Amino acid sequence: MSTDLASLAKERGIRYFMISYTDLFGAQRAKLVPASAIADMQKDGAGFAGFATWLDMTPAHPDLFALPDSNACIQLPWKPEVAWVAADCAMNEKPVAQAPRVLLKKLVAQADAQGLRVKTGVEAEFFLIDADASGISDPKDNAVKPCYDQQALMRRYDVISEICDYMAALGWQPYQNDHEDANGQFEMNWAFDDVLVTADRHSFFKFMVRSLAEKHGLRATFMPKPFPALTGNGCHVHMSVWDQGGFVNRFYDEEDELGLSSDGKFFLGGIMKHACGMAAITNPTVNSYKRINAPSTASGATWSPNSVTWTGNNRTHMVRVPGKGRFELRLPDGAANPYLLQCVILAAGLDGIATKADPGKRCDIDMYQDGPTVTDGRKLPMNLLDALRAFTADESLTSALGADFSVSYAKLKHLEWNSYASHFTQWERDNALDI
Repeated sequence: MSTDLASLAKERGIRYFMISYTDLFGAQRAKLVPASAIADMQKDGAGFAGFATWLDMTPAHPDLFALPDSNACIQLPWKPEVAWVAADCAMNEKPVAQAPRVLLKKLVAQADAQGLRVKTGVEAEFFLIDADASGISDPKDNAVKPCYDQQALMRRYDVISEICDYMAALGWQPYQNDHEDANGQFEMNWAFDDVLVTADRHSFFKFMVRSLAEKHGLRATFMPKPFPALTGNGCHVHMSVWDQGGFVNRFYDEEDELGLSSDGKFFLGGIMKHACGMAAITNPTVNSYKRINAPSTASGATWSPNSVTWTGNNRTHMVRVPGKGRFELRLPDGAANPYLLQCVILAAGLDGIATKADPGKRCDIDMYQDGPTVTDGRKLPMNLLDALRAFTADESLTSALGADFSVSYAKLKHLEWNSYASHFTQWERDNALDI
């Protein structure tokens, strides 16, 4: 049931609404609408030129309208006179099939039709760096093994606690915050929920972290690998599937050694089956492949996968089962589009259930130390181009996501790769000038 935004504005003292949508590259686009005009905007949407953002459109396309979803309205805790509202894109009074949030709602409806309610939680890692992006903002944060560093965490108490307090006020149920494995890196966790709720919160979280970092004279980055020798920003996803009421975990089996039911293993089988194609979405930038194919970092480990393997409670694999009734996908990174991340998990997992996909043999070795001994395992893509090729070749995955989205996404990402490939670097001059 939708909420009347004009009434909400009067009730809560909201002066402006930020009508926001996320494009194919994960960029957040918005218009700031005065409360006096929100009634018409709620009915008709805020107008945009789709070509001006990362959507597969031309200047000749009609206006794109972002229709605010009042159920996803969040009053900014640090500026209560403004409310952020996630929006769904429409054109000519029809949903834009390539738009990430529209696609996610379509996949959620497909899961609902099968009596399945997919729930996820994300672990969004980020760095707090200097405002000019010159380096780590805390010069004292220089330990070789900085993970869980108590002093470094407390030196950023003002920023982290403010974000956590706001998450609590918003009802997200935050439960822990820590300094991560790289200098200047942090992670903040909140309760898992339905995939659309998680995607909206993930999107807002990135906006909130960046905004509050700026407020404190810093810059927050979710870039997968901003520093060559340091651990990169992951965005691990924990997932489970429930019944429609949300009371029975369909992944849970008390009798199974790892606590995974047949449905849980089939869903996992879908993730394993489509992993290489999924990488084009879970790891969507050129920089992403500097994280998942990185040499050991200064701390001693990358904490990211490079092969398609799964295990029990072992962090060196692409998927681990840390507890009964759920598993964790460790492939995604900080550049992942909050909506497309959930879309590709849904598409792969539901295909796994439909086809009763076998996840393959569990692997319990230390992949960082003994990975070369795995001779029958698939390697993850080495770069964005390889990932895009795997994505377009995976017909069941692209079909599940829909041709409108898959063709557009691959087209724009190939353009991004071509732009990167045509860029001349200092490395080339250093290594080829005298050949």
